[in-house]
Amino acid sequence: MRVGKLETMLALAALFASMFLVVPASAESKARIVRLSDVEGKVQIDRTTGGGFEKAFLNLPVIEGSHLKTGDGRAEVEFEDGSTLRLGPESELAFTRLALGNDGQKLSTVQLVSGTAYANLRAKNGDQLQLNFARESISVPEGAHFRVVLNDASATVAVFKGALKASGPSGQFEVAEKHSAAIDLTNTDPANKKAFVVAKSYEQDPLDGWDRQQNDYHDRYASAAGSSFTSPYGYGVSDLNYYGNFMMIPGYGYAWQPFFMDASWNPFMDGAWAWYPGMGYMWVSGYPWGWMPYYYGNWGFYPGYGWAWQPGNWNSWYGMPRVLNASAKANIPTAPVSGHQTVMVGKGLTTHPAIASRLTINPGSAGFGVPRSVLHLDRVARTMERTSAPVRVSPQPPPTVWASSGLGTSSPLSAGTSAGTGTSALHGTTGHSSGGPHK
Repeated sequence: MRVGKLETMLALAALFASMFLVVPASAESKARIVRLSDVEGKVQIDRTTGGGFEKAFLNLPVIEGSHLKTGDGRAEVEFEDGSTLRLGPESELAFTRLALGNDGQKLSTVQLVSGTAYANLRAKNGDQLQLNFARESISVPEGAHFRVVLNDASATVAVFKGALKASGPSGQFEVAEKHSAAIDLTNTDPANKKAFVVAKSYEQDPLDGWDRQQNDYHDRYASAAGSSFTSPYGYGVSDLNYYGNFMMIPGYGYAWQPFFMDASWNPFMDGAWAWYPGMGYMWVSGYPWGWMPYYYGNWGFYPGYGWAWQPGNWNSWYGMPRVLNASAKANIPTAPVSGHQTVMVGKGLTTHPAIASRLTINPGSAGFGVPRSVLHLDRVARTMERTSAPVRVSPQPPPTVWASSGLGTSSPLSAGTSAGTGTSALHGTTGHSSGGPHK
């Protein structure tokens, strides 16, 4: 029988919390991996394999030393607690430090090399995140949502929520909520107060609508029935709620299945083996929900239900998830025995192109290639269950931002979407509240 989303997520929260009872208490550990959680258009990644930049795909692990670079594309990286960093077009970000402290706190340092970065960071006592750009440094002691735009000789910082502390050759300063700072990167004299100027408003950027749309997605689908899901290992939970359903399988317990699967589907049909220094080959799923179900818990085949993922075993990473009760016809891929090349399986890995006006979702696809911006994906899935036929949908484009400061409105920077600081076009046209997932 189906179970309530709230009960399911509370159970998962307890499992997630139990993971952190087993934390190294010795010297700083490097055993952290974060997630490339969204890729649109041309994006490249340097995975520290020695091969330089290569094409980036959804769900690739991001380890310390990795570099991420966008051409005409966009990218999002999700941390363990659900915090996100997003890169706009023509931008580059380096992950110079991804570590665990003595008491399990997460210690992260990233360097914005060029372009535009958005950060939406959740408050977590003990964790530390530092964002560097040029010779400046931003520390985030508590949760904050902000944007940094880096040019050759200047930078701007806009704070949408929370507050920041910044320091550099030009001095130290704070940027409060709904404030901004303009920084002259050519001036290194701390006595020159014009090196940075703090304003009580901020100018909108054309990418702000896209950033708000992605935040709306995570906020909506990482919660259950309006209650927040606050587990520090919450990354990937938004995708589980959006792309599938939890259920109770008699005799086996809680399990999760993606929408749009059929009897011919198995969870290892589409993906790739990617090699990482010090870790070897890791399985990377090609499905947009394919993060957590491939590094924790186990997949199993259950008569009358088909393939389903069960959470658990949170104390270690898997290069390949455990498989239980596999059917005789299941083809479970095995890692290459040599080489460092990426080995594609089935449809391989994917990147999302620019949002198309129409998209066809096919039976048995399990959501492969489906972006986050399809309204009421659960209703689309129920339609396919009734008809067993492909379904045509219209993904929602990012909302338009407005050319005024963050405190008012003016003329739109582009056409076709909603304005200002209101609900994004992902859900804003439906008239629904901002509560939990509409399942």
